[in-house]
Amino acid sequence: MSHKGFSHIGLSTLDLDKTREFYEGVLGFRPVRCDTIAVKEGGRIRHIFFDTGRDQLLAFMEARGVPGVPAEYDAGINRGLGVPSAFYHFAFETGSLPGLEQKRTELLAKGVKVSEIVDHDWAKSIYFKDPNGMQLEYCCYTRELNDDDARMQDRFEVSIKGMGLDDKIDIAPKK
Repeated sequence: MSHKGFSHIGLSTLDLDKTREFYEGVLGFRPVRCDTIAVKEGGRIRHIFFDTGRDQLLAFMEARGVPGVPAEYDAGINRGLGVPSAFYHFAFETGSLPGLEQKRTELLAKGVKVSEIVDHDWAKSIYFKDPNGMQLEYCCYTRELNDDDARMQDRFEVSIKGMGLDDKIDIAPKK
């Protein structure tokens, strides 16, 4: 059986309205399924799926009054784990460098704090955060990957201070 890519990735949010406003209004992802789920033990869960392209979905759940689910937690994942924000992140494909440049311009015009374009040798990226504190990335490949790319090897050095244990936008170092 061949791989078909992701069906969906599920995340949590403490504020589904702000999350929807960002993913739909700022990033332009179309909501394709929205549910309110009654929990037998009490409370409810609101659930929304966004089409990020190629029928791959990003889903968010917001629990309200559900026993055993805290009212407050770090929905951005990284701070709660005490790891740099680069560790858990999601990257969306732009298809080309002009597409990446256009996405950066669009995000800036909508008031989103976004990094400069970062050159990773094999790809270029921009970084920003969603309302939950989750690090996001738009990326485009700049060349075909090869067997040498698939071999684990020392490629560069980075300072942990530059990997973001706070709310700064993280960028990977240039090669």
